[in-house]
Amino acid sequence: MFDRLRRGTMTAAAVAVTACAGLGLSATIALSETVLKVVPHSGLKILDPIWTTAYITRNHGYMIYDTLFGLDMAGNIQPQMVDTVSRSADGLTVTMTLRDGLSFHDGAAVTATDVVASINRWGSKDAMGQKMLGFVDDLSATDDKTFVFKLNSPTGLVELALAKPSSNVPFIMPARIAATPGSEQISEYVGSGPFMFNEAEWEPGTKVVYDKFDAYVPRSEATDGFAGGKMAKVDRVVWTPIRDKQQAVNALIAGEIDIIESVPADLLPLVNGSDQVYVKDANPAGFQYTFRFNVLHPPFDNPKVRQALLYAFNQEDFLDATIGNPDLYQTCKALFVCGLPFETDAHMDGLLESNFAKARELLKEGGYDGTPVVLMHSTNVASLANLAPVAKELMEAIGMNVDMQSMDWSTLVARRSKKDLPSEGGWNAFATAWAAGDLFNPVAMAFLNSGCDKALFGWPCDEEIENLRDQFARATSVDEQKSVVEAIQKRWTEYPTHIHLGQWNQVSGLRNNIDGYLQAGVAVFWNISKN
Repeated sequence: MFDRLRRGTMTAAAVAVTACAGLGLSATIALSETVLKVVPHSGLKILDPIWTTAYITRNHGYMIYDTLFGLDMAGNIQPQMVDTVSRSADGLTVTMTLRDGLSFHDGAAVTATDVVASINRWGSKDAMGQKMLGFVDDLSATDDKTFVFKLNSPTGLVELALAKPSSNVPFIMPARIAATPGSEQISEYVGSGPFMFNEAEWEPGTKVVYDKFDAYVPRSEATDGFAGGKMAKVDRVVWTPIRDKQQAVNALIAGEIDIIESVPADLLPLVNGSDQVYVKDANPAGFQYTFRFNVLHPPFDNPKVRQALLYAFNQEDFLDATIGNPDLYQTCKALFVCGLPFETDAHMDGLLESNFAKARELLKEGGYDGTPVVLMHSTNVASLANLAPVAKELMEAIGMNVDMQSMDWSTLVARRSKKDLPSEGGWNAFATAWAAGDLFNPVAMAFLNSGCDKALFGWPCDEEIENLRDQFARATSVDEQKSVVEAIQKRWTEYPTHIHLGQWNQVSGLRNNIDGYLQAGVAVFWNISKN
């Protein structure tokens, strides 16, 4: 509380106590903060949501930063920090103005200069941002509240990219912070969102504290996913990761915590059996498991070796080992997610069916010589922990030499950015998960980006995939987009950038006195009240 008073963010109760003290009154007035206690899906060690795609860092970003646009629950793009958007008759000039009342946590006003710097930094890293900026000849601030995109050809990608809901999210930071190259991590954490990061109380990987930003001015519209008013209805949010999920569930039932972001499927009966808690799926569209190659080093520098795993793997083994409950998963060969607009099985016949004979044939064609494969294994995120062991077993079944190295998720996230040789601290492969909202089209799907050094860790490099992604961005009809999607899926079978390992859903556990948890696709903590 005293930290909050020193920062000048006094609660009404604190003001009352101060006034009473000044009058010499002896009455004792109880101070109380509403504290929301959360068990996140992992510990937070990396704080830069542009430098990494890790979802725990993305979630941290949503706590303290704001966005120019947001998707509502129906998937429509709505203004958030933006007030107005206008276009020239030829579609080549897009002008945006900021709404009133925007300020950073350090008291400075948010300006168009901050916006331009933030977009440029985000666009240097993010797959969708890179593609959008490819249409931009110039982006500049014309006054404190106005910024202008000068395009080289008309596109609807500008607002779509700026409303991107998941990693990497185009969060707005002060220009001095956004001046940090995207290849380097920021060292100052000032946003303009509904909560402030309490750096003094941060214990990396163990505890994160956020305080309500009393100067935040929400939009007047009703809260609607990432759109509308972001109402901070609690004074403080405390994240405390608990590695033992049984212990976390027991703490939830006992009332020691308020929310578990991700309840493991095997513990759902315990949660469902309590009359003190309930479950809710924050991301009904689900997730997709993914196996990522590093194409810089043998053996996965050879596409034939990567193709071998398209035949060796099957999704059911991964889903059974990680989720276990068929009600919470489905096998799906569609690269762009089943149930979403660009779902297709085109060119997927025979893949992901553990055809070991075909896989061994491709290994031979690729000249695989027994080179050890350094497979990074995340151990402390329950939904990921069993992926690498299944991959190891299937890879060894076709004759690959697998060196599985276990580590916590934050260590893996830091290591995957290294281009070093696998024998010198680098890596060959790892498994992770993406939310469906990150995967629904070829421009959004970060692991499909094949722009060489501009691509995400793994660094695939394929001109044909990039040309097809450009075609998708320029497509003017859904039928044309679907045609491009099929062409991309075909090229992906020839030049695999990653392998999708099936779809699944996870639920959060909440105490009965918690209300307003949004099904936005991301665990966000505005709109939540604790009664």
